Amino acid sequence: MTEHPRGHAALPTGRASIRDVAARAGVSVTTVSHTLNGTRFVSEQAKAKVHEAAHALGYVPSEIARGLKHNTTRTLGMLVPNNSNPYFAEIIRGVEHHSYAAGFSLLLCNSNDDPQQQADHLRVLAERRVDGIVLVASGHDDAIVAVCKDLRLPLVLVDREIETIAADLIEVDHAAGGELATTHLLGLGHARVACIVGPSDLRPSHQREAGWRRALGKAGIEPRAGECVRGDFGPESGAAAMRRLLHSPHRPTAVFVCNDMMAIGALHAAHEAGIGVPEQMSIVGFDDIELAAYTSPPLTTVAQPKEAIGTGAAGLLLERLREGRVEPRRTILQPALHLRASTAPPRT
Repeated sequence: MTEHPRGHAALPTGRASIRDVAARAGVSVTTVSHTLNGTRFVSEQAKAKVHEAAHALGYVPSEIARGLKHNTTRTLGMLVPNNSNPYFAEIIRGVEHHSYAAGFSLLLCNSNDDPQQQADHLRVLAERRVDGIVLVASGHDDAIVAVCKDLRLPLVLVDREIETIAADLIEVDHAAGGELATTHLLGLGHARVACIVGPSDLRPSHQREAGWRRALGKAGIEPRAGECVRGDFGPESGAAAMRRLLHSPHRPTAVFVCNDMMAIGALHAAHEAGIGVPEQMSIVGFDDIELAAYTSPPLTTVAQPKEAIGTGAAGLLLERLREGRVEPRRTILQPALHLRASTAPPRT
């Protein structure tokens, strides 16, 4: 057996078994099991021998075996459309922090905005025997609905509701956020406020656009054709959409962009065209990702309480696991406008 410096155990390799620990400690396998799991009285002398042996061998109990025995793995699954998007990364951080504090590990999957890949990942998470799943859906697709209905384990939807799935939901009031952004721009004196929306198959896109239209309607303004341009929530699409607006015969003086990543692309396109922000064009984003405070100029944006969304999603899942709650619960959080330097009154 390889010797190790005093006070240092072998690195856990998974090679040492519970029988190896029992043999080194000179006790039975049952005694080792009860010592490590705290399930029965074991003398202090036997405990000391077991812990010394486990430490020396680098023994790590099998969580899979424990899960099979107790019908729990203390692991949660999470599936997001694109973990390179800072918005999702910040939500993941909240879920992971709350899960870890409760003694749960988090298994993360990325669907790359592909509904079929999303459905496949959900099946894999179920096969890994996770105790519950946090899902940010990649659009509304029949495959995802079918898989979710077959999961038979706790599910929390984040940010994007799927009406046909009876699951917990936590999200911000997207329509209120769109109205908040547009009302701010109208209040500055902008008569023509355009909108860059997200993918057509995502409810938040429709809801944020509805908020934009609601604010215009309250101000007695009818949007012109071409003042609502679609993107895909990525910065490249935001830049392309802004170029279309800049070449419009009725160029707006302000734009509400339905997420910060597209807004960053829109800022780039304005700078590229020599349009000063906010001197010639005001821009408001949505999400308030950390990067929004460091754009040039810093981006005015509708803030989603991302940490509260992440910890709330984990909390809803853990509540179901601990208390056995069955009835779905909807949690709708309110957005807030964070004012920075990308908005100003229009030049006369």
